[in-house]
Amino acid sequence: MPKPFYGDEAPIAALATPPGESALALIRGSGPGSLALLSRVFSRPAALRAAAGNSVLHGWLRRPRNAGWELIDEVLVSVYRAPKSYTGEEGADITCHGGTATVRAVLETLHIAGFRESLPGEFSFRAFMNGKIDLTRSESVMELVRAKTDTGREHALNRLAGRLQGEIAALSRRLVEALAETELHLDYDEEELGLSGQGLPGRELVEDVLGGLRKLAGAWPGERLYQEGALAVIAGRPNAGKSSLFNALLGEDRSIVTPAPGTTRDWIEALINVRGIPLRLVDTAGLRRAGEPGPPDKAEEIGIERSRELLDRADIVLYLIDGTLGFQDEDRAVLQTQAALPHPLIPLWNKADLAPPPAASQPPASLPPDHPPPDHPPLPVSAKTGEGLAELHGAIEAALGGGNPNHGPGETGPGTRRQKELVDRARAALEEALSLTDRGEPLDLAAPLLREAVNALGEITGEVSTADILEAIFGKFCVGK
Repeated sequence: MPKPFYGDEAPIAALATPPGESALALIRGSGPGSLALLSRVFSRPAALRAAAGNSVLHGWLRRPRNAGWELIDEVLVSVYRAPKSYTGEEGADITCHGGTATVRAVLETLHIAGFRESLPGEFSFRAFMNGKIDLTRSESVMELVRAKTDTGREHALNRLAGRLQGEIAALSRRLVEALAETELHLDYDEEELGLSGQGLPGRELVEDVLGGLRKLAGAWPGERLYQEGALAVIAGRPNAGKSSLFNALLGEDRSIVTPAPGTTRDWIEALINVRGIPLRLVDTAGLRRAGEPGPPDKAEEIGIERSRELLDRADIVLYLIDGTLGFQDEDRAVLQTQAALPHPLIPLWNKADLAPPPAASQPPASLPPDHPPPDHPPLPVSAKTGEGLAELHGAIEAALGGGNPNHGPGETGPGTRRQKELVDRARAALEEALSLTDRGEPLDLAAPLLREAVNALGEITGEVSTADILEAIFGKFCVGK
């Protein structure tokens, strides 16, 4: 049997809902002649072949067995006629019961009828190839599937609605106009055109496009944050209240909390939503200095080592200071070490309900005069009462660069690293073209750079593409997408 490939026209089928037990499951089929194939195993074949697009039929899926038929499941078949379907092809969505054995039997029956299993992302690939969606909308489909918060979903939905495509298309049109002016100057003498002057023709257009590209590039950190999230590590000395804060932020008791230091031996993590940011929150073992009273046992030592490794990998560190004890040597050592790393750190004065933090202008009584507090005073919180947690959410959002200040309501930015890299490529080409003409270099050096920028924008939407690029993009999708 020949190996399937993106771009063939074989009828395909795949489960479009998560595997496992559920009330219902949806199995999608698409491709030329797919309704005729499906009618071979449907209890009402003539009705299915004659069904109008966007209609639903009730019946049974069945398959040949001995001299008769074996019933597989009672189903609803949603019929789609080309080109009015997601893929632009003829197809059907089969709604069946959601048991594992039932879904497996339905898929086996469709394979008997002549469908092959779809490749990852093949439905979206066919939608792209048939002009139903561009590449930005195709990629936004998987962004929607993977969205962990409502904010991430809304941003992906903006791209699915075509807003990024619209921005890229508008920039591309202006850039093509500037390129046309430049090539006109190269083809004819300025005297023939009735033109004079130095510099890049259409410079204002190029600068306008460059500004738009810089704005798109500036939006990427926020877009990436809302899609991929961030790793937030809670650290501090033993018994500073790390597990209590972890539970408070999570809203449930996940970490064991006891008065005994060293209770947490290994890190525990959970996903939380902080103002639309998917935050991978990690509770770590308490950090001790060597030689402290009550040395940690082997298990706790391993936990401490893992905590230090997590601190190096973190996107943001929430460092707890036990307010009832004030700053200790280990607190100062960790804060000084972390200050040299690129990720932000938020010092927290925990147990503020028992011991309010010192005034910002005065060091804590336990801190020697030659060791002032951190540049930013610690944020007072209480894992027990919830005091300061709302302020902590705001501080995390600000420290990670959330809020996407580069774009206003309804605007969007690159949704994937591929898109961001192409925006950067177009931006770099335009910056070089402007630099060359500013130095008085001939236009025939600048024109190819404008063309390179046009091609990069075309790759974002798919107007310029190759088979390898498309396979790399769609190969990351779910099978049923």
